[in-house]
Amino acid sequence: MNWLSDFVRPKVKKITAKEEIADNLWTKCPQCGQMLFTKELEKNDFICSSCDHHLRLPLLKRFAMLFDNSEYKLITLPKLKEDPLNFKDSKKYTDRLRSYRKSTGAEDAIRVAQGEIGGITCIIAGIDFSFMGGSMGTMVGEGIVKAAEIAMRGGYPLITVAASGGARMQEGILSLMQMVRTTAAVNMVKEKGLPFISVLTDPTTGGVSASFAMLGDIHIAEKGCVIGFAGARVIEQTIREKLPEGFQRAEYLKEHGMVDIVVRRPELRDTLIRVISILVHQKPQIVTLALENK
Repeated sequence: MNWLSDFVRPKVKKITAKEEIADNLWTKCPQCGQMLFTKELEKNDFICSSCDHHLRLPLLKRFAMLFDNSEYKLITLPKLKEDPLNFKDSKKYTDRLRSYRKSTGAEDAIRVAQGEIGGITCIIAGIDFSFMGGSMGTMVGEGIVKAAEIAMRGGYPLITVAASGGARMQEGILSLMQMVRTTAAVNMVKEKGLPFISVLTDPTTGGVSASFAMLGDIHIAEKGCVIGFAGARVIEQTIREKLPEGFQRAEYLKEHGMVDIVVRRPELRDTLIRVISILVHQKPQIVTLALENK
Protein backbone atom coordinates (compact mmCIF):
# COMPACT_ATOMS: atom_id res chain seq x y z
CA MET A 1 0.00 0.00 0.00
CA ASN A 2 1.37 3.40 -1.00
CA TRP A 3 0.55 5.83 1.82
CA LEU A 4 0.90 8.97 -0.37
CA SER A 5 -1.16 7.81 -3.36
CA ASP A 6 -3.74 5.71 -1.53
CA PHE A 7 -4.39 7.86 1.53
CA VAL A 8 -2.93 11.37 1.40
CA ARG A 9 -3.84 12.25 -2.20
CA PRO A 10 -7.57 11.25 -1.92
CA LYS A 11 -7.81 13.25 1.33
CA VAL A 12 -6.27 16.33 -0.30
CA LYS A 13 -8.52 16.05 -3.35
CA LYS A 14 -11.56 15.74 -1.14
CA ILE A 15 -10.68 18.90 0.75
CA THR A 16 -9.69 20.98 -2.27
CA ALA A 17 -12.21 19.60 -4.80
CA LYS A 18 -14.04 22.28 -6.73
CA GLU A 19 -17.79 22.50 -6.46
CA GLU A 20 -19.65 20.72 -9.23
CA ILE A 21 -20.79 23.00 -12.01
CA ALA A 22 -24.50 22.83 -12.80
CA ASP A 23 -25.28 21.32 -16.21
CA ASN A 24 -27.96 23.90 -17.03
CA LEU A 25 -25.85 27.06 -16.97
CA TRP A 26 -25.96 27.34 -20.76
CA THR A 27 -28.69 26.79 -23.36
CA LYS A 28 -28.01 26.29 -27.04
CA CYS A 29 -30.25 28.20 -29.44
CA PRO A 30 -31.87 25.65 -31.77
CA GLN A 31 -31.97 28.23 -34.58
CA CYS A 32 -28.46 29.73 -34.74
CA GLY A 33 -26.54 27.43 -32.40
CA GLN A 34 -25.41 30.28 -30.14
CA MET A 35 -24.66 29.27 -26.54
CA LEU A 36 -26.79 31.43 -24.25
CA PHE A 37 -26.32 31.99 -20.53
CA THR A 38 -29.52 30.48 -19.09
CA LYS A 39 -30.14 33.24 -16.52
CA GLU A 40 -29.78 35.90 -19.21
CA LEU A 41 -32.07 33.91 -21.50
CA GLU A 42 -34.75 33.83 -18.80
CA LYS A 43 -34.45 37.60 -18.29
CA ASN A 44 -34.88 38.02 -22.06
CA ASP A 45 -38.21 36.12 -22.07
CA PHE A 46 -36.50 33.03 -23.54
CA ILE A 47 -35.64 34.88 -26.75
CA CYS A 48 -32.22 34.38 -28.34
CA SER A 49 -30.20 37.61 -28.11
CA SER A 50 -28.29 36.62 -31.25
CA CYS A 51 -30.98 35.70 -33.81
CA ASP A 52 -34.25 36.65 -32.01
CA HIS A 53 -35.47 33.05 -32.11
CA HIS A 54 -38.31 32.45 -29.61
CA LEU A 55 -37.51 29.40 -27.49
CA ARG A 56 -40.31 27.59 -25.68
CA LEU A 57 -41.54 29.45 -22.63
CA PRO A 58 -42.56 27.71 -19.37
CA LEU A 59 -46.32 27.99 -18.96
CA LEU A 60 -46.36 29.59 -15.51
CA LYS A 61 -43.89 32.21 -16.67
CA ARG A 62 -46.20 32.95 -19.60
CA PHE A 63 -49.12 33.39 -17.22
CA ALA A 64 -47.00 35.80 -15.18
CA MET A 65 -46.16 37.75 -18.36
CA LEU A 66 -49.76 38.06 -19.51
CA PHE A 67 -51.75 38.79 -16.34
CA ASP A 68 -51.75 42.20 -14.65
CA ASN A 69 -49.03 42.43 -12.00
CA SER A 70 -48.37 38.71 -12.64
CA GLU A 71 -51.35 37.92 -10.42
CA TYR A 72 -53.68 35.05 -11.29
CA LYS A 73 -55.57 32.15 -9.75
CA LEU A 74 -55.05 28.60 -10.98
CA ILE A 75 -58.31 26.70 -11.45
CA THR A 76 -58.49 23.20 -9.97
CA LEU A 77 -59.48 20.73 -12.68
CA PRO A 78 -61.55 17.57 -12.12
CA LYS A 79 -59.58 14.35 -11.71
CA LEU A 80 -60.14 11.74 -14.41
CA LYS A 81 -59.12 8.11 -14.79
CA GLU A 82 -55.39 8.23 -15.51
CA ASP A 83 -54.98 5.23 -17.78
CA PRO A 84 -58.37 4.36 -19.34
CA LEU A 85 -56.84 1.91 -21.83
CA ASN A 86 -54.20 0.32 -19.53
CA PHE A 87 -51.67 1.35 -22.17
CA LYS A 88 -48.10 0.13 -22.19
CA ASP A 89 -45.35 0.44 -24.80
CA SER A 90 -41.73 0.52 -23.66
CA LYS A 91 -43.07 1.95 -20.42
CA LYS A 92 -46.39 1.98 -18.59
CA TYR A 93 -48.48 5.08 -19.27
CA THR A 94 -48.98 5.58 -15.53
CA ASP A 95 -45.20 5.54 -15.06
CA ARG A 96 -44.79 8.17 -17.80
CA LEU A 97 -47.38 10.39 -16.14
CA ARG A 98 -45.67 10.00 -12.77
CA SER A 99 -42.31 10.93 -14.30
CA TYR A 100 -43.63 14.06 -16.05
CA ARG A 101 -45.54 15.16 -12.96
CA LYS A 102 -42.35 14.96 -10.96
CA SER A 103 -40.29 16.91 -13.53
CA THR A 104 -42.88 19.62 -14.27
CA GLY A 105 -44.84 19.91 -11.02
CA ALA A 106 -48.08 19.81 -13.02
CA GLU A 107 -50.84 17.20 -13.04
CA ASP A 108 -51.08 17.22 -16.84
CA ALA A 109 -50.21 19.28 -19.90
CA ILE A 110 -52.91 21.90 -19.30
CA ARG A 111 -53.39 24.59 -16.68
CA VAL A 112 -56.30 27.01 -16.46
CA ALA A 113 -55.90 30.42 -14.84
CA GLN A 114 -58.16 33.37 -14.09
CA GLY A 115 -56.97 36.95 -13.74
CA GLU A 116 -57.08 40.41 -15.24
CA ILE A 117 -55.44 41.54 -18.47
CA GLY A 118 -55.57 45.30 -18.85
CA GLY A 119 -58.10 45.37 -16.03
CA ILE A 120 -60.43 42.95 -17.85
CA THR A 121 -61.05 39.57 -16.19
CA CYS A 122 -60.06 36.74 -18.54
CA ILE A 123 -59.73 32.96 -18.49
CA ILE A 124 -56.58 31.44 -19.99
CA ALA A 125 -56.22 27.74 -20.76
CA GLY A 126 -52.57 27.06 -21.55
CA ILE A 127 -50.83 23.91 -22.75
CA ASP A 128 -47.33 23.10 -21.50
CA PHE A 129 -45.14 21.46 -24.16
CA SER A 130 -42.74 20.16 -21.51
CA PHE A 131 -45.44 17.72 -20.32
CA MET A 132 -45.45 14.89 -22.88
CA GLY A 133 -45.04 17.33 -25.77
CA GLY A 134 -48.25 19.13 -24.82
CA SER A 135 -50.18 16.16 -26.19
CA MET A 136 -53.96 16.36 -25.91
CA GLY A 137 -55.50 13.62 -23.82
CA THR A 138 -58.73 13.53 -21.86
CA MET A 139 -57.31 15.81 -19.16
CA VAL A 140 -56.40 18.51 -21.69
CA GLY A 141 -59.85 18.25 -23.23
CA GLU A 142 -61.40 18.51 -19.77
CA GLY A 143 -59.31 21.62 -19.08
CA ILE A 144 -60.53 23.40 -22.22
CA VAL A 145 -64.15 22.48 -21.41
CA LYS A 146 -63.75 23.70 -17.81
CA ALA A 147 -62.20 26.98 -18.99
CA ALA A 148 -65.09 27.49 -21.43
CA GLU A 149 -67.65 26.81 -18.70
CA ILE A 150 -66.06 29.35 -16.34
CA ALA A 151 -65.86 31.93 -19.12
CA MET A 152 -69.55 31.49 -19.96
CA ARG A 153 -70.63 31.51 -16.34
CA GLY A 154 -68.78 34.75 -15.60
CA GLY A 155 -69.12 36.39 -19.00
CA TYR A 156 -65.33 36.50 -19.43
CA PRO A 157 -63.21 36.41 -22.60
CA LEU A 158 -61.58 33.00 -23.19
CA ILE A 159 -57.95 32.74 -24.28
CA THR A 160 -56.15 29.53 -25.17
CA VAL A 161 -52.38 29.25 -25.50
CA ALA A 162 -51.45 26.24 -27.63
CA ALA A 163 -48.10 24.44 -27.63
CA SER A 164 -48.69 20.85 -28.65
CA GLY A 165 -47.52 17.99 -30.79
CA GLY A 166 -51.10 16.76 -31.20
CA ALA A 167 -53.16 13.87 -29.81
CA ARG A 168 -51.83 11.64 -27.02
CA MET A 169 -51.36 8.19 -28.48
CA GLN A 170 -51.49 6.48 -25.07
CA GLU A 171 -55.20 7.34 -24.89
CA GLY A 172 -56.09 6.27 -28.42
CA ILE A 173 -59.60 7.11 -29.63
CA LEU A 174 -60.35 8.90 -26.34
CA SER A 175 -57.68 11.42 -27.24
CA LEU A 176 -59.16 12.00 -30.69
CA MET A 177 -62.57 12.57 -29.09
CA GLN A 178 -61.16 15.66 -27.38
CA MET A 179 -61.06 17.40 -30.76
CA VAL A 180 -64.87 17.24 -30.82
CA ARG A 181 -65.25 18.20 -27.16
CA THR A 182 -62.95 21.22 -27.33
CA THR A 183 -64.51 22.38 -30.61
CA ALA A 184 -68.00 22.23 -29.07
CA ALA A 185 -66.79 24.04 -25.94
CA VAL A 186 -65.25 27.04 -27.71
CA ASN A 187 -68.20 27.25 -30.10
CA MET A 188 -70.54 27.60 -27.10
CA VAL A 189 -68.40 30.47 -25.83
CA LYS A 190 -68.66 32.18 -29.21
CA GLU A 191 -72.42 31.55 -29.46
CA LYS A 192 -72.82 33.30 -26.11
CA GLY A 193 -71.21 36.39 -27.67
CA LEU A 194 -67.99 36.15 -25.66
CA PRO A 195 -64.57 36.67 -27.27
CA PHE A 196 -62.42 33.62 -27.91
CA ILE A 197 -58.80 34.44 -28.69
CA SER A 198 -56.38 31.72 -29.75
CA VAL A 199 -52.68 32.31 -29.09
CA LEU A 200 -50.47 30.02 -31.16
CA THR A 201 -46.94 29.22 -30.01
CA ASP A 202 -44.22 26.80 -31.09
CA PRO A 203 -45.39 24.23 -32.01
CA THR A 204 -49.14 24.10 -32.63
CA THR A 205 -49.72 20.89 -34.56
CA GLY A 206 -51.83 17.75 -34.92
CA GLY A 207 -55.22 17.43 -33.27
CA VAL A 208 -54.84 20.73 -31.39
CA SER A 209 -54.38 22.74 -34.59
CA ALA A 210 -57.22 20.74 -36.16
CA SER A 211 -59.65 21.68 -33.40
CA PHE A 212 -59.96 24.58 -30.94
CA ALA A 213 -56.63 26.29 -31.73
CA MET A 214 -57.77 27.41 -35.21
CA LEU A 215 -61.32 28.41 -34.22
CA GLY A 216 -60.59 31.70 -32.51
CA ASP A 217 -62.29 35.00 -33.27
CA ILE A 218 -58.71 36.25 -33.49
CA HIS A 219 -55.57 34.18 -34.02
CA ILE A 220 -52.38 35.65 -32.56
CA ALA A 221 -49.13 33.80 -33.26
CA GLU A 222 -45.67 34.26 -31.81
CA LYS A 223 -42.92 35.12 -34.28
CA GLY A 224 -41.51 32.12 -36.14
CA CYS A 225 -43.63 29.44 -34.48
CA VAL A 226 -44.58 26.26 -36.35
CA ILE A 227 -48.31 25.85 -37.02
CA GLY A 228 -49.78 22.97 -38.98
CA PHE A 229 -51.28 19.49 -38.88
CA ALA A 230 -48.72 17.01 -40.23
CA GLY A 231 -45.00 17.70 -40.22
CA ALA A 232 -43.40 19.36 -43.25
CA ARG A 233 -41.22 16.31 -43.95
CA VAL A 234 -44.25 14.00 -43.98
CA ILE A 235 -46.07 16.33 -46.37
CA GLU A 236 -43.08 16.48 -48.72
CA GLN A 237 -42.80 12.69 -48.77
CA THR A 238 -46.53 12.38 -49.45
CA ILE A 239 -46.90 14.91 -52.26
CA ARG A 240 -43.31 14.39 -53.54
CA GLU A 241 -42.78 18.12 -53.95
CA LYS A 242 -40.57 20.70 -52.28
CA LEU A 243 -42.53 22.93 -49.92
CA PRO A 244 -42.28 26.75 -50.10
CA GLU A 245 -39.76 28.60 -47.95
CA GLY A 246 -41.12 29.22 -44.44
CA PHE A 247 -44.00 26.78 -44.92
CA GLN A 248 -46.01 26.27 -41.68
CA ARG A 249 -44.33 29.24 -40.00
CA ALA A 250 -46.49 31.93 -38.40
CA GLU A 251 -45.50 34.54 -40.98
CA TYR A 252 -46.41 32.21 -43.88
CA LEU A 253 -49.83 31.50 -42.37
CA LYS A 254 -50.46 35.20 -41.87
CA GLU A 255 -49.70 35.85 -45.55
CA HIS A 256 -52.25 33.17 -46.47
CA GLY A 257 -55.01 34.35 -44.15
CA MET A 258 -54.83 31.66 -41.45
CA VAL A 259 -53.36 33.92 -38.74
CA ASP A 260 -54.46 37.48 -37.96
CA ILE A 261 -51.48 38.84 -36.02
CA VAL A 262 -47.84 37.79 -35.63
CA VAL A 263 -45.99 39.35 -32.71
CA ARG A 264 -42.73 39.12 -30.81
CA ARG A 265 -43.20 37.70 -27.33
CA PRO A 266 -42.63 40.99 -25.46
CA GLU A 267 -45.47 42.56 -27.49
CA LEU A 268 -48.00 39.77 -26.86
CA ARG A 269 -49.51 41.17 -23.68
CA ASP A 270 -50.08 44.66 -25.13
CA THR A 271 -51.56 43.09 -28.26
CA LEU A 272 -53.95 40.99 -26.19
CA ILE A 273 -55.03 44.05 -24.18
CA ARG A 274 -55.84 45.99 -27.37
CA VAL A 275 -57.73 43.07 -28.95
CA ILE A 276 -59.72 42.19 -25.82
CA SER A 277 -60.70 45.82 -25.14
CA ILE A 278 -62.01 46.16 -28.70
CA LEU A 279 -63.98 42.91 -28.53
CA VAL A 280 -65.61 43.68 -25.16
CA HIS A 281 -66.03 47.41 -25.92
CA GLN A 282 -64.18 48.36 -22.77
CA LYS A 283 -61.29 50.79 -22.34
CA PRO A 284 -58.31 48.92 -20.83
CA GLN A 285 -56.55 50.02 -17.67
CA ILE A 286 -52.82 50.70 -17.72
CA VAL A 287 -51.35 48.13 -15.35
CA THR A 288 -47.67 47.65 -14.53
CA LEU A 289 -46.28 44.20 -15.21
CA ALA A 290 -44.25 42.80 -12.30
CA LEU A 291 -42.66 39.49 -13.32
CA GLU A 292 -40.57 39.33 -10.19
CA ASN A 293 -43.72 38.52 -8.19
CA LYS A 294 -43.89 35.07 -9.75
